[in-house]
Amino acid sequence: MRLTTKGRFAVTAMVDLAKHQDKGPVALATIAERQNISLSYLEQLFSRLRREGLVSSVRGPGGGYRLGRPMDEITIAEIVEAVDEPLDTTQCGGKENCQNDHICSTHHLWSNLNVRMMEYLDSVTLGAVVRGEIKRVVSRRRPKKKKANETGELAACEAC
Repeated sequence: MRLTTKGRFAVTAMVDLAKHQDKGPVALATIAERQNISLSYLEQLFSRLRREGLVSSVRGPGGGYRLGRPMDEITIAEIVEAVDEPLDTTQCGGKENCQNDHICSTHHLWSNLNVRMMEYLDSVTLGAVVRGEIKRVVSRRRPKKKKANETGELAACEAC
């Protein structure tokens, strides 16, 4: 599973918009330049974001975009879903026909991961990202076991 450029760029552009809208509507060309994103790509994304009410457009001289709601009322999940970003780790797209039209033995594992990812993205607001409240999580994975190599030295075991 990967979050593609569509979802990542939509979130990045929304963060930029939220940071700069206090000076008035923000032009997509300005966001495109600051974030190094194609203007035509941003236009497609913002069309979808506008349809979902996450942004509103202002026409005319000095026009551009504003957030459709306060940034603390917009979740990252809403942004990702608005641009039709599929976050699906299952092999079958959730249809439960992974293995010869039957559910595979790992389907529920990946399906549950999908739920957890969306729960996390739904718990994070645009405002929290703008304010820098999202901190790096340190992995709680167990360290790799050490295994003696041919010379008797301990080395990280890749299979462990």
